[in-house]
Amino acid sequence: MAWALKMPMPDEVIESGLVQDFDASLSGIGQELGAGAYSMSDVLALPIFKQEESNLPAEDENELLPFQYVLCSATSPAVKLHDETLTYLNQGQSYEIRMLDNRNIGELPEINGKYVKSIIRVVFHDRRLQYTEHQQLEGWRWNRPGDRILDLDIPLSVGIVDPRANPTQLNTVEFLWDPSKRTSVFIQVHCISTEFTTRKHGGEKGVPFRIQIDTFKENESSEYTEHLHSASCQIKVFKPKGADRKQKTDREKMEKRTPQEKEKYQPSYDTTILTECSPWPDISYVNNTASPGFTSSHGSFSIAEGNGSPHHQPDPVPATTDTLGSFRKWACRELSVSPVTENQNLLATATPQDAQQWLHRNRFSPYCRLFANFSGGDLLKLTRDDVIQICGPADGIRLFNALKGRMVRPR
Repeated sequence: MAWALKMPMPDEVIESGLVQDFDASLSGIGQELGAGAYSMSDVLALPIFKQEESNLPAEDENELLPFQYVLCSATSPAVKLHDETLTYLNQGQSYEIRMLDNRNIGELPEINGKYVKSIIRVVFHDRRLQYTEHQQLEGWRWNRPGDRILDLDIPLSVGIVDPRANPTQLNTVEFLWDPSKRTSVFIQVHCISTEFTTRKHGGEKGVPFRIQIDTFKENESSEYTEHLHSASCQIKVFKPKGADRKQKTDREKMEKRTPQEKEKYQPSYDTTILTECSPWPDISYVNNTASPGFTSSHGSFSIAEGNGSPHHQPDPVPATTDTLGSFRKWACRELSVSPVTENQNLLATATPQDAQQWLHRNRFSPYCRLFANFSGGDLLKLTRDDVIQICGPADGIRLFNALKGRMVRPR
């Protein structure tokens, strides 16, 4: 019997053999699958990946907000996907905003059966104009004396309590409402987008605005300062019927586009849902303390003549002023002199209420809200330039002549 002695193999031979065996083991992979049949989605559909995916939190679980605000006006169809919606409004037209309660059972139990306060603002969308908002609004105030940027249409609104409008903040209104009851507030925007463009030569592109709603609940001091929710949407305001024409133009443009181009744009929705945003940084207005000329009593609005705009009643006069005013009225009565005499003369002793009556009698009703806190003496101190700057050339000269020509100085 012969024994064969095997000699050790060199390292190079061993390595080459291993490589050949590995290549052979991989040669059959992919032959069962045709070209292009392999897909990563097939791998992700395996049970192990499905189990891991089910453990992840759903995206919509954290998206449910306590309140939702819906503006009942259609969005523009000419807005690209993933861009914010844009809604066109007509100047002075009443639009409904539905205030919806989206709370889950047991969520925010401290507001059950209680009112919350919502503050609606019309603000600038462009950051550049936000920095100069105060100057922009003051300029608008001088060009449009007696008008407001934002008004509530009280007769059409449902479920709101204690509506207010601060005369010093033309773009802001507020009210109380019960989330458990149906609530709809109707607003009117009186400024148009082209009023704030730098060049007014006709055909210019108007600046966009934002409608923002901030909602608060009561704190321990019964002041509505604890923030609950904020949401806003982008709008553009046109002259009457201009929003309808713009909506029609956008729709016709979209109809002319190819199906591939239409896929890049979002459809037009019948209503506009306000999206969540940060609260407006205006703490002074959130404070429940009434400012001068800002009534805090229920039913503080009365409807002005000719339109549905809320008219504002002046604040109660402080005790000291009221005592002095009573003395003046007593003196006028004893001397048989009225602060507003039979021939429509305005005296310096006239109270703000008397001055309001004088303005109404002399056909200056559009400026009553502007001069809500002016007494007779305050009006008589106005110069001709002051009155023209406030009321414009025509009414300013007429008011100045009425004040100066019929002024009776008490002896």
